[in-house]
Amino acid sequence: MPTQPKIPYFVFLLGLMLLFSCASKREFTKRDVKKSERLIGIHFNKEHRDTLYPYLQRNREGFDSLRKYPIDNAVFPAVRFDPVPFGFKMSEQIENQTWEIPDNVAIPEPYDLLAFYTIPQLASLIKNQKITSTKLTQFFLGRLKKYQPELQCSISITDSLAMAQAKRADEEIQNGHYRGILHGIPYGTKDLMSVPGYTTTWGAAPYKNQVLDETATVVEKLEEAGAILVAKLVSGALARGDVWFGGKTKNPWDTTQGASGSSAGSGSATSAGLVPFALGTETLGSITSPSTRNGITGLRPTYGRVSRSGVMSLSWSMDKVGPMGRNAEDCAIVFSVIQGRDQKDLTTVDLPFGVDWKKDIADLKVAYLKKDIEKDTTESGDNLRTALKTLEEMGVHPTPVEMPKEIPYRGFDIILRAEAGAFFDELVRSGEVDVMVEQDFRSRANSLRQSRFIPAVEYIQANRQRQVLIQKMQDLMKDYDVLISPTFGNKQLMATNLTGHPVIAIPTGLDDKNHPTSMTFVGNLYDEASILVLAKAFQEKTTFDEMHPPGF
Repeated sequence: MPTQPKIPYFVFLLGLMLLFSCASKREFTKRDVKKSERLIGIHFNKEHRDTLYPYLQRNREGFDSLRKYPIDNAVFPAVRFDPVPFGFKMSEQIENQTWEIPDNVAIPEPYDLLAFYTIPQLASLIKNQKITSTKLTQFFLGRLKKYQPELQCSISITDSLAMAQAKRADEEIQNGHYRGILHGIPYGTKDLMSVPGYTTTWGAAPYKNQVLDETATVVEKLEEAGAILVAKLVSGALARGDVWFGGKTKNPWDTTQGASGSSAGSGSATSAGLVPFALGTETLGSITSPSTRNGITGLRPTYGRVSRSGVMSLSWSMDKVGPMGRNAEDCAIVFSVIQGRDQKDLTTVDLPFGVDWKKDIADLKVAYLKKDIEKDTTESGDNLRTALKTLEEMGVHPTPVEMPKEIPYRGFDIILRAEAGAFFDELVRSGEVDVMVEQDFRSRANSLRQSRFIPAVEYIQANRQRQVLIQKMQDLMKDYDVLISPTFGNKQLMATNLTGHPVIAIPTGLDDKNHPTSMTFVGNLYDEASILVLAKAFQEKTTFDEMHPPGF
């Protein structure tokens, strides 16, 4: 039997090198393609798979090419979301809004009750020089430092910036240059918003030392109004939940409980009287949820009403920035300052904003989600039903309606997750996502990893279904000014975040565990005024907005 010729060793090594080189370039086989089909619920036969395999390799080369060109965080996708449906009619917008500042406000006794004064009350003290902005700022800085260890609600307490701004405010007011109702009043901002000289951590370990050399437009606008930034408040990690790299932000009504997210710090700090008001962001409940959990009022404006320049993106087509405060009037005041067109954010609109507080609420066309409210058997549902009776006593007679049907609500979450995956692509590919504190099934880290498996076709299909939802919401809302809804436990929260409708969450009392409850008013696009009018009227009739957590 003839012997087989021996292959020279160097030829053997060269062959291995070529084999590994080819494998590294391909990195996937036709068998991998077949397995991948199962992930997306589709099947191709062998002939089709053989034909498309070179195309997939070409796609991969394109992916690799794209990744060689870094993209700045500020860059929005060229395809921008527009919430306006067919047949939409803009509500009348009020211009040149003025805010009433009362004259008969005194320093409270005990002094610590100052922590729970509304914006008009604080503005009265400052404008009439019963207290200086410097003293008021020192008061809130002291409360932030005192309760931070317990509540874990702040990332940075901005002492030096706050004191410099307060000193300037005092000098301007003493010289007769009063900027308006927010002049000299402290506030906090969610730590998704950039402020030079301070970390903008986004609540996540990979970014805990990140310092961005820009000022978010909303922060600029508040500074121009004379407001004083005293703290950058906790965001749950990458805008999810109330857990961040330093711990878990607490609900001051029950410190064994988280503050809910992701505007957890804004909710907790405002509730506990560590700031008079704060800014939050919402993509899918992150203003309404912590406002409810912490017993404050939160306004989520219409998509595009408030600039997101200088604010971390989670979902370009769903993110909104809004105020969180003691009551509806406080939210309206802050919103009037931060809203408006911004050349740095092409999704923003150029519309005036004002509220006619004298409008008779009996003239408002109001609907309510009757079945959703009736099926809530918890204390929250009882409180909401009691609130409805109060509104009826006030002259409001809502019509029962239902949320749009035959809509694939469960499929819409891929819009948020795909867009988040794009923004945090480098975080995932670099492996830095692995150092985030939470790594379980519901964590942001896990959500970002799975986003790589969302097909572009399904993302587009979800957005087409979203357009159907937009039109159905238009059909529902066109006959009404306000829709009353439970804050949670129904389809309203997801639907309105997808359609861009404004909502306000307001307190309705406490449950049997002394935890705050709330209800939500939904308005038409760009008609924040109607939901604010009804919310303020309800809060003038009740005292739920005046409650604050004991011990703070």
